[in-house]
Amino acid sequence: MLSKIFSAAITGLDAQLIEVEVDASYGLRKFDVVGLPDKSVQEAKERVGAAIESAGFKPPHHEPVKVLVSLAPADLKKEGTLYDLPIALGYLLADKKIKFDPAGKIFLGELALDGRLRPAKGAVCFAIACRQKGIKEIILPKINAHEASLIKGVRAIGVETLGQAINYLEGKISIEPASEKASSESNEHETGNGLELIAGQESAKRALEIVAGGGHNLSMWGPPGTGKTLLAKTLPEIIPPLSFEESLEVTKIYSVCGLLSGESLVVKRPFRAPHHTTSDAALIGGGNPPRPGEITLAHRGVLFLDEFPEFHRDALEALRQPIEEGSINVLRARHAMALPARFMLVLASNPCPCGNFGNPEKPCVCSPSQIRMYRKKLSGPLMDRIDLFINVPAVKYDKLANDEPSRQNSGQEARARVCFCRNIQKTRFNSDKTNAEMDIGQIKRFCRIDTNSEQLLKAAVNSSKLSARGYHRVLKVSRTIADLDGEPNILINHISEALSYRPPELI
Repeated sequence: MLSKIFSAAITGLDAQLIEVEVDASYGLRKFDVVGLPDKSVQEAKERVGAAIESAGFKPPHHEPVKVLVSLAPADLKKEGTLYDLPIALGYLLADKKIKFDPAGKIFLGELALDGRLRPAKGAVCFAIACRQKGIKEIILPKINAHEASLIKGVRAIGVETLGQAINYLEGKISIEPASEKASSESNEHETGNGLELIAGQESAKRALEIVAGGGHNLSMWGPPGTGKTLLAKTLPEIIPPLSFEESLEVTKIYSVCGLLSGESLVVKRPFRAPHHTTSDAALIGGGNPPRPGEITLAHRGVLFLDEFPEFHRDALEALRQPIEEGSINVLRARHAMALPARFMLVLASNPCPCGNFGNPEKPCVCSPSQIRMYRKKLSGPLMDRIDLFINVPAVKYDKLANDEPSRQNSGQEARARVCFCRNIQKTRFNSDKTNAEMDIGQIKRFCRIDTNSEQLLKAAVNSSKLSARGYHRVLKVSRTIADLDGEPNILINHISEALSYRPPELI
């Protein structure tokens, strides 16, 4: 007899429905899986057989039955262990051991030998696919049910074992769908206020406010131990929480990668800090099949590259397109997918290999060629895509020994100013778009300047030290500074401050 039920597969960040057809007929014992399965899918017959026996049924290996499992579409490579549950249920249905109506449901989950269901990746993506295809119910491991319940209109039924799934489908037991309310309350967002605990560095804190307010990119340089890493780690704390749409985007990414720490929506801004030995594929995404990289995991958050001159040159140059486009297109011979990558890039480095170049108190021991090679890691085109450059100098003892937190730039006050700035942008663009994401048309519309400001920018551009891209980035930063000040118009002091964050060789 032939049975047909549905499962799903992850392709990039989206889920595609998979039709699981199982034919069980009398004959020599045989269990074949077709439809371009990988090794883990082919091994499903062993796990399925043991799990069926644990559920109290006679497995196909102990009966004179020929089983053929077809996974359609046949030209899509099937990977992973999510097909264990649908294959087991499909066989039991085809062999008339159980009876239920599979219409309007999809099934997924890896089976242990004792019939337990192990956690799955991508539950949010599967639930979104169900909603798009009009499927009302998804049956999956219980630990992933709250995750799938985030998508309205889909009943997420969590089961712990194969036997429990069979009893539910046959109407012997009742299982309440996972609660969306319980899911949303399980991951509360708590914000720290560490900005005021950083000694000194008031100019760097001001730059962080601008970066957070407009979603800009930042480069910090200075001697070792001056607080560059600590400053970068406080950046997510002063950015407003993710909106629901942004949270859903980030949750979808982390769900596919199996990185969800809780069972609910991600509401905290991502902060990713890969090591400088990270490969190109791990940073921008890739592999076979392609997987999201660090720039996608940092979507709507912060990507921090500490000691960026130590990164591979190719990895750094690969950041050019994602910085501009907010996405990355990963193309392989048999795979092609577009991944979101709208992040704030924060770079940190020493001025030279020894870290003492320009330090009046410690002599630099690096040769000019060493310094030149060290700084060439950040090419001109990539530097042109950075909005703010700041120096983080060494802090004197008096400020380090001061036990009282800084009141001038406390975390709560900075967060309030950034929220005020973001609200202005939300009203301006009627979305969660930031100033850093403005296109040319929006720059011309929202970044108009007066005559004095125009003369200042004209001098910078005509001196060939400010490119067309740099010109537009200065206007974006100026717009953010004006928003932080609550000014509807960009004034000359806003332009001057924005230009002060460009390095001398770029202005």
